[in-house]
Amino acid sequence: MTAKPDAQSGPTSSDSFIIYYFATASQFTSKHTERLPAPLPLSKLYPLLEDRYPGIRTKVLASCGISLQNEYVDVEEDADRVIQAGEEVAIIPPVSSG
Repeated sequence: MTAKPDAQSGPTSSDSFIIYYFATASQFTSKHTERLPAPLPLSKLYPLLEDRYPGIRTKVLASCGISLQNEYVDVEEDADRVIQAGEEVAIIPPVSSG
């Protein structure tokens, strides 16, 4: 019999995806990475993050890009995509060059 993780240990790699926080997202969450439950419709990502980190949607996510499996996605246009267990999501701040 396999033990299930308790609420404090969080999701395991077999039932979660990993999210990477860069720059302002990392500062806002005080984390570089985190595991979140999967599967998760892309349309539910922002509400989930807002529940966990109140204010992140307007203060951080409004100006950041989102990548899923190393491909930029539009949370609204690609809302029907589902983040699967084992996949990687990144919150990427605006990038400029000069």
